[in-house]
Amino acid sequence: MMPLTTPAELAAEHGWTTVLAFGAHPDDLDFGAAATVAGLTRAGVEVTYVVMTDGDAGGFEAENQHTMTERRHREQREAAAHLGVRDVEYLGERDGYLEPSHAVQAKVVEAMRRHRPDAVFTMSPERDWSRLQRSHPDHLAAGEAVVRASYPAVENPFAYPELAAGGLGAFHLKWLVVYCHPAERSNLAVDVTGFEQDKLAALRFHASQHPDVQRMETFVLDGMEQLHRDWTSAHRPEGTPDTVDAPNVPAAPRRFVETFQLVSVNDASTISGF
Repeated sequence: MMPLTTPAELAAEHGWTTVLAFGAHPDDLDFGAAATVAGLTRAGVEVTYVVMTDGDAGGFEAENQHTMTERRHREQREAAAHLGVRDVEYLGERDGYLEPSHAVQAKVVEAMRRHRPDAVFTMSPERDWSRLQRSHPDHLAAGEAVVRASYPAVENPFAYPELAAGGLGAFHLKWLVVYCHPAERSNLAVDVTGFEQDKLAALRFHASQHPDVQRMETFVLDGMEQLHRDWTSAHRPEGTPDTVDAPNVPAAPRRFVETFQLVSVNDASTISGF
């Protein structure tokens, strides 16, 4: 397990200057990684969002799919702009019908080869039985498509040859940053204290998805605070006593964490592949 790191420290340690971030629906990235994204962009990292479905099956108001698509695109663009995200791209897949097909994988590989990022953020292809809402079928399909694209397709010059013919040659991706993952897969904890309000602000833009904004905000903040408690407790140096609430002692300031599964795709030890 790794110690707590800030977004700026994470980017500096791995030499990240460009990040490509995939989500199944508008708002997925903002729920899963918005505070980290805010910290990365403030540190000078160029982040681009790729939203795989139009989110046309989401929302709590009576809208047709066309107007819901327009609304959710607008909500995502506004949320991303608040976080300093450079651009938002949409793959245009139908909400609720996403599959890790070769047609979808080709779109993912095209985006990766065009941007050639240092790291790719992706949803997990693994089902999280502790909180099934994380494992919407579109989430799993998005994660599977991005993982398959990350290796071997994006680095295989024979995969999707039409891309190479169009000038998008193969390249080796170094890092995957997985969110919406089962907790036991967490090996990266990012201290996002100071960016938690950016996350809440980004989520507020997705008004079509929140019938109770206050409850959503409380849930998100409490969850990030609990992740900080859990991580620091699990990584407390041996012999360090647990903190105990004492009378007349001011409560410690709230601190917040986002966790991820960090996966090295290609590093100095890699000997296989193209």
